Amino acid sequence: MVDDTPSSAANALEGWGIRVGQPALSTFSAQSHRLVTIDGLLETPEQALSQAVLQNFAKITPQYPGVRAALPPQVCAGWLAQLGPLLDHWFGAAPHGWEMQAWYSLVTSPPAALLPIQRLPHVDGTDPAQIAMMLYLHRTGHGGTAFFRHRTTGLESLSAETYPRYAAALHADVARTGLPPAAYPTDGAPHFERTHVVPGHFNSAVFYRGNILHSGVIDNHAPLSADPREGRLTINAFFRPAAA
Repeated sequence: MVDDTPSSAANALEGWGIRVGQPALSTFSAQSHRLVTIDGLLETPEQALSQAVLQNFAKITPQYPGVRAALPPQVCAGWLAQLGPLLDHWFGAAPHGWEMQAWYSLVTSPPAALLPIQRLPHVDGTDPAQIAMMLYLHRTGHGGTAFFRHRTTGLESLSAETYPRYAAALHADVARTGLPPAAYPTDGAPHFERTHVVPGHFNSAVFYRGNILHSGVIDNHAPLSADPREGRLTINAFFRPAAA
């Protein structure tokens, strides 16, 4: 039986407090994509690292080049109580509130093992109302998050309307010049160009629309440890407007 008493919820949230008092709002590229950065999001980031070591990481989707472990629902609920009103302000109100999913994530796939789709920038979906968060919890030589423009179409974000045109153009690009080598995207060549980079400082979080083309900044020559204490650990989350 799950203990859902107030004391149990409080225990589950112990050490998971967040600070949202000084967000930095900015835009990037000529298309003025909104970006929100909060430095020092976690009050006690070492607690998150301690908990990460205890998780059972597993491969959840074939698209992600590594392993993940879900954050406890109580933690998501606690964070959402603070972040929900801010998301309304930053990205537009969700009339029925927000839903949140979040995971510990570790990039572990060596460059040589990457699938073709993992060598290219990606989107998390085509819905501009879905907001992504990346919270960087590593002190490795790897970086944060980069954003891209598709050279042939000029697209930097994808919608249900523009995705077919993008997919057809990218397919033609690859047919003409081939796939990029087995490596994580850096400058985006030959099919993309990089428009912005978030450095990914320890315990900083960045929020952006998930339909913007992006990729993690991974050093193709640095180790990718599966140990949360040594690897490129992040907490990534998706926020979606709740249904009526």
